[in-house]
Amino acid sequence: MTALTIERLTVELAGREIIRGVDLALEPGRIHGLAGESGSGKTMTGLSVLGLLPHGARTGGRILFDGSDLLALPPREMNALRGKAVSMVFQDPSTSLHPMIAIGRQLTDHMRHHLKLDKAQARERAVELLAKVRIPDAEGALKRYPHQFSGGMRQRVAIAIALACDPQVLIADEPTTALDVTVQAGILRLLRGLCDELGLAVLLVTHDLGVMSAVADTISVMRAGVLVETGDRAQVMREPADDYTRMLLDALPERGTS
Repeated sequence: MTALTIERLTVELAGREIIRGVDLALEPGRIHGLAGESGSGKTMTGLSVLGLLPHGARTGGRILFDGSDLLALPPREMNALRGKAVSMVFQDPSTSLHPMIAIGRQLTDHMRHHLKLDKAQARERAVELLAKVRIPDAEGALKRYPHQFSGGMRQRVAIAIALACDPQVLIADEPTTALDVTVQAGILRLLRGLCDELGLAVLLVTHDLGVMSAVADTISVMRAGVLVETGDRAQVMREPADDYTRMLLDALPERGTS
């Protein structure tokens, strides 16, 4: 059973084809890692799912979710789905969170819009969500602003917002890149736990195969807009089939120094 299926996805931008026939299947309760170097097209693949590609981008293929092709949905239907059934966590929470709006309002406005909750219901759910992502003093945190949290705590808040409307699919685009190693590990454990607990289908986009080895169930490797390899985590990490995957693995610190 798949939650979301990408079939023969192509993306053309400024006359250049940056994604060339990508196929992916996301399953409930599993993390699908999408790895590749900068410019490989992995982030654009994630943005395609939510209809957030740059202006002028042209797409082909299909992205199937709940019986609909997301690439063919009218803007109003896509807006209703985005952030509710399919959600995204971006690389830098400093830019995805509004600096002048308290965390509580950023959470509750989102839920009141999509779930039609009243103010009290939205506030109660906001506290529950912040506690779920392990923000200390969740009640008090509602009144605080993004700059009053550390980078790791801001990313946890961003994850709470992404989960606010009980999405079925979560796209996580380099969610640990801006964080130090210890904080990275905490965010990855959180994503793994939420995936298992909530049955989320997660697409984890990263350039770091070391991150994949910690949490992904399935790994796909992307190069120059093409998937060069897909397989179970153990298979890809221990017995990579493609030379490019082997090169990425050899670049990992523990391999490079062994």
